[in-house]
Amino acid sequence: MRKKQGKNLKIIVSEGVGFCSGVKRAIKIALAAAGRSSSGVYSLGPLIHNPQVVERLREVGITPLDRFGKGGGEIVVRSHGASPAVLKRAGDKGYKIIDATCPFVRKAQRNAQRLHRRGYRVVIVGEKTHPEVKGIRSHVGNKAVVVESADQVKHLKFGLKVGIIAQTTIPGDMFAGVVGEISKRAREVLVFNTICSETARRQERASVLAGRVDVLLVVGGRNSANTSRLKSLCRSICPKTYHVETSDEMEGRWFGKGSTVGVVAGASTPKWLVENIVDTLKEF
Repeated sequence: MRKKQGKNLKIIVSEGVGFCSGVKRAIKIALAAAGRSSSGVYSLGPLIHNPQVVERLREVGITPLDRFGKGGGEIVVRSHGASPAVLKRAGDKGYKIIDATCPFVRKAQRNAQRLHRRGYRVVIVGEKTHPEVKGIRSHVGNKAVVVESADQVKHLKFGLKVGIIAQTTIPGDMFAGVVGEISKRAREVLVFNTICSETARRQERASVLAGRVDVLLVVGGRNSANTSRLKSLCRSICPKTYHVETSDEMEGRWFGKGSTVGVVAGASTPKWLVENIVDTLKEF
């Protein structure tokens, strides 16, 4: 029997794949807590937006909570942060709180508070339903306006003094577009660019790679906002862009013989998942 010939794919993995520093820090903190705890360690929701990693963390004793139980044990605040009200409820229930909020997110929270205290109408550029945005908004008494696009600005009133911050993982051009539109309408605008520098570099590298390949794979959880943004960004450059969580989801029909395939990953995607993708590509 004649052996089936492979597709001889050329595979290019983007520089800097793997966890961002905020996710690394949160996992390190949670694992340390699990290693010393005898009463159980929990996270406020999934510690990161990657189902495969969350399952591995569960196996070593770190359990996500959607609601508070009777209390007891340690509870880790994930990198997205949490509202003061939620932290108070956790404390009242008897949980010991371990704060693993990403430093970039913490900076956004503090800048929002600073703007609010100085009398600015706070605008958060980002996704209204994202836990990071909810957390930032809660730090100013839920009085901030959340804007998801420059087009939205045209239908809103902000007042004369507007302070603008960003969800840490949004694209820079999205933030700039909203800032530009608000600047046309408000008398005084104070801007804090709170976009994570690591996220910005990851998006820039992905854009460059998307322009060099025939097919692009974006690896990460479907519940990950920054991974979904990478997919949208890359698909605008490389139409054959596919979002996969694991190697099992890839289909041979996506790749022509001799195709150049790029691989990028979200900030909450571990290197081992990317390596599994690459190993499977080599078998096509």
